[in-house]
Amino acid sequence: MLTSLQNPLTKQLRKLHQGKGRREQQQFLLEGTHLLQEALAVGYPLAVVCCTESWRSRYPDLFAAVSGRAERLELVSEPVLEAIATTVHPDGVVATAPRQSAMPQPSARLSLGLALETVQDPGNLGTVIRTAAAAGADGLWLSADSVDLDHPKVLRATAGQWFRLPMGVAENLTSVVQQFRSAGGQVVSTLPGAAQTYWETDFTRPTLILLGNEGAGIVACAVGNWRIVP
Repeated sequence: MLTSLQNPLTKQLRKLHQGKGRREQQQFLLEGTHLLQEALAVGYPLAVVCCTESWRSRYPDLFAAVSGRAERLELVSEPVLEAIATTVHPDGVVATAPRQSAMPQPSARLSLGLALETVQDPGNLGTVIRTAAAAGADGLWLSADSVDLDHPKVLRATAGQWFRLPMGVAENLTSVVQQFRSAGGQVVSTLPGAAQTYWETDFTRPTLILLGNEGAGIVACAVGNWRIVP
């Protein structure tokens, strides 16, 4: 059992609290039983799983499932788990997983997708992901200057739906949107003074919904004669 806060693994996982550490290690944190269950349900790869003895006793079947899936499984003390986790009261398990690969650009075969520009609040992004997954969206593209897709607060806000929606970071979101339009899809966004309402928009067409920053709205992607609704 790992009991030292100075253990190399403890130090390594604590670095995943920050975006720089996630980029350097190409890993992110999965905190809590629910997220771990969702990852297992869809077959998402697991690198390291750290859990306490009390968690193993509470979830023997889940522990067995993790044993067969994770590259490394470690029992840790309560203080070590608290140091690894970003939450104040972790429920006994924290895992790491590889970051997602790049998403292909949307094609006209896409039924419904989202493009998000410069979204800064992790809770907002998590809510959008959860809602998009519930609505059956085909994918989500996020601008590179937004909050990390795998920020711990984003994952928690998705309530496990993070694993149910194809997502990726676009280095050039404007290019993604323009390519989708060139392929025959419609781009729908919101504007306070728009003349067209939601009910007047034909969502049976291939549609990419464009959403902007919490304060500034849509900036860099606001080009072209797009379909705009209030």
